[in-house]
Amino acid sequence: MSTLPDVFTDPEDSQLVADAKKDKPEDHEFSYTERDVILYNIGIGATAKDLQWTYESHEEFAALPTFGVIPQFAASSGISLGWLPNFNPAKLLHGEQYLAIKSPIPTEGNFVNETRLLEVLDKGKAASVTTIVYTKDIATGNIIFENQITVFIRGAGGFGGKRSGKDRGAATAVNTPPKRQPDAVIEEKTSASQAALYRLSGDYNPLHIDTSFAAIGPILHGLCFMGIAGKHVLQSFGTYKDIKVRFSGVVFPGETLVTEMWKTGSKVIFSTKTKERGTTVLAAAAVTLADTDMMAKL
Repeated sequence: MSTLPDVFTDPEDSQLVADAKKDKPEDHEFSYTERDVILYNIGIGATAKDLQWTYESHEEFAALPTFGVIPQFAASSGISLGWLPNFNPAKLLHGEQYLAIKSPIPTEGNFVNETRLLEVLDKGKAASVTTIVYTKDIATGNIIFENQITVFIRGAGGFGGKRSGKDRGAATAVNTPPKRQPDAVIEEKTSASQAALYRLSGDYNPLHIDTSFAAIGPILHGLCFMGIAGKHVLQSFGTYKDIKVRFSGVVFPGETLVTEMWKTGSKVIFSTKTKERGTTVLAAAAVTLADTDMMAKL
């Protein structure tokens, strides 16, 4: 039984976009084991000192919250964008990621992903496309994760329709850091082999490992350094029920990530930069902290 509507209709859509939204992708099944959870956790910097994240027999063994981007990855990456004018996959950039954790995260199981086109914006010289994915546990029917993935495709604009997106709450929040010193700061040096390790969780894009594909040298996966920053927030402020980031720069494996965090009510706004170059790599970022009742359930 479908949980998402068949089509996210919008009266402001051009006919091109309206027709594309009607093309319902097939559901995509995904299974993972405790080994996959450990591999992901290590891929975003967990170590042998963090037994709750790296040892399956630990009484508090768990997936780090941002593991929720993994089961949906093939489903969202596989959605067709060939209907866009002048579409060139080489000009696609991962712009933003929103992840909501809807239920306790199993450490193994079989899941199904439902994927839809949520929003398409004509930015003139580029297109902005947001896909939504629900990941459901096949055994229970529970929705475990919701992901919203926004990509920008340079040179694919000019097709008409809306230019500005709707307010989707935490998924589109601006998350401007307060003008005060951060409440917490964590630095973490990535490994020169970080991308080689993280790719084993499912993103095999050669851009992250093969120098012949990367003019500026292999770069770290955006979802990898999102996960590292998400780990910093978890370590500083505890469990959260959603996380949203905008990818604003690249990270080279071996660089040091600095995550600055500001608690504002139930949110923690954060920004991540590279220590060596001072480049902000995650912006407009925040988590919504889980309340105590939800934390007890988790």
